[in-house]
Amino acid sequence: MVRDVEGTKRKIVDAATAEFVAHGPDGTTIERIANRAGVNKERVYNYYGGKPQLFAVVLQEQFATTADAVPLEAEDAAAVGEFAGRLYDYSRERPEFVRLLMWEALSYSGEVPDEAQRRETYLARTAAIEAGQSSGGVTSALAPDVLHLVVLAIAAYWTVLPQVARMVTGTTADDPDGVRQHRAAVVAAARRLADPA
Repeated sequence: MVRDVEGTKRKIVDAATAEFVAHGPDGTTIERIANRAGVNKERVYNYYGGKPQLFAVVLQEQFATTADAVPLEAEDAAAVGEFAGRLYDYSRERPEFVRLLMWEALSYSGEVPDEAQRRETYLARTAAIEAGQSSGGVTSALAPDVLHLVVLAIAAYWTVLPQVARMVTGTTADDPDGVRQHRAAVVAAARRLADPA
């Protein structure tokens, strides 16, 4: 019998993603991941070593997917606004990544899994903002890294704390009119923040 190693690994990562999104790295077990994947837990240990390593694999995959799906063009304020809008859309449609980041923040007090590689992606985005600032298309009133972080916060906050967004705005993520208004506000706020005028 030929084993489908890559298929089994995919099942494990998919199961781990679902478990970590729902329960975080401290709230789930290898046994639950193995049961969800339909494999024995020894297979999980053999392929990934344990929960910390598997959580790192899940985060790496989710981060790479998000970075590829939402690139940052920052030649001017309108481009920064559109990036914020696309990130808002992605966070709403794929909240798993935001939830994993929240669990990561609760689980790690220092360096996080795959930090050096992830930092490279953030630095590249910050460099795009800095280039936009150098060309005069983006404000220099904020440091490029600060502007980057503020735009990330504006775009993702609706997904990070939906209950606060609901209490403040009176609308939910299920309300199409509210979602359109929220997205428009995210784009307008990011654009205004980045506007050199």
